[in-house]
Amino acid sequence: MIRAARRVAAALLASLLAVLAAGVPARADVWRDRQWYFGPMRLAKAQQLGRGGAGVVVAVVDTGVDTRHRDLRGATVPGWIVTRDEPSDDVDTGPHGTGMAALIAGRGHGRGGGLLGVAPRSRVMPIRPVNDDLLVSNGIRWAVGHGAKVINMSFDLTSDQVLADALAEAYAKDVVLVGAAGNGGGKVVEPAAFPNVLAVGSVDRDNRIASFSNRGPQVDLVTYGVSIPVARPGNRYDVTNGTSVSSALVAGAAALVRARYPDMRAAEVVDRLLSTAVDRGPKGRDDRYGAGQLDVLAALTAPRAKPATTSPASSAPTTRAVPAGPASTKDDDHGLPPLLIVAVGVLLLVAGMAAFMVLRARRSS
Repeated sequence: MIRAARRVAAALLASLLAVLAAGVPARADVWRDRQWYFGPMRLAKAQQLGRGGAGVVVAVVDTGVDTRHRDLRGATVPGWIVTRDEPSDDVDTGPHGTGMAALIAGRGHGRGGGLLGVAPRSRVMPIRPVNDDLLVSNGIRWAVGHGAKVINMSFDLTSDQVLADALAEAYAKDVVLVGAAGNGGGKVVEPAAFPNVLAVGSVDRDNRIASFSNRGPQVDLVTYGVSIPVARPGNRYDVTNGTSVSSALVAGAAALVRARYPDMRAAEVVDRLLSTAVDRGPKGRDDRYGAGQLDVLAALTAPRAKPATTSPASSAPTTRAVPAGPASTKDDDHGLPPLLIVAVGVLLLVAGMAAFMVLRARRSS
């Protein structure tokens, strides 16, 4: 009886220790577990194909970023505070910007704790503030001049031509521009409504347009925007809804595409995101879903269109292009033909062996 009691006690103690040990990572993983959209978006595979966005800088024009947040350590590059004309610090005045940054480039912490961004190997460049179109325009120009290849604009700012011009310049300099369509169910807001900006709306878990998502002819794309966990300054977290988070998810997807195809121009990146989207609502493009719902895995794997031939030979009607290959050496100025090189090598080898045999014979005699 005593031995049996000891066995039972030992088993209960082992079970208790196992529960306690399992409880620590469960608390650390709670926010990672809430990233429910990772499954339907197939982000694990997308991150593998897109190298996690490695080498791509995403400018986040927002309220700033708490770069000391444990999920953003190593995930940022120096940004700019436009009003002070100085590099950005660790302050998020919103605290909106920290949430957008983690959705794009969050790296989590510990063993599976915290939030992962869509492109966790990309880097975020914080640009602030966002309450004046001239300041935003200057911030966009600064970001472009300092290496940003994607710019996320999860804000609403009525502007005149000054911001439109800055965005046109950024797009002309090969930057993918992403903006939130806005909340309230009304018209698409600026800067998302401007040309060359991907205006992003929101859908819920059932892939239906969210009631708050703005609509109109400027809507380009939709993705999840309901019950999305976000980071907050001071190592805190929250759950939120809105086209702001949808825009950040698309910006992260653009970073994955740019990392997988470093030579791909911004226009082609945008075209791939739109052309591979899953059609929702009425067939074809519509004012609620735009081109459809983001399918980042399809954008990463769709075959690339062959570039049009623009060589003089193909464009001249009276000239036939000379077929490429070893049969045509008329314009070959890259050195000796391969067969001649091989022949010379063989002759040198034979001559060397003959000299060696003669020398050996002389020494023997």
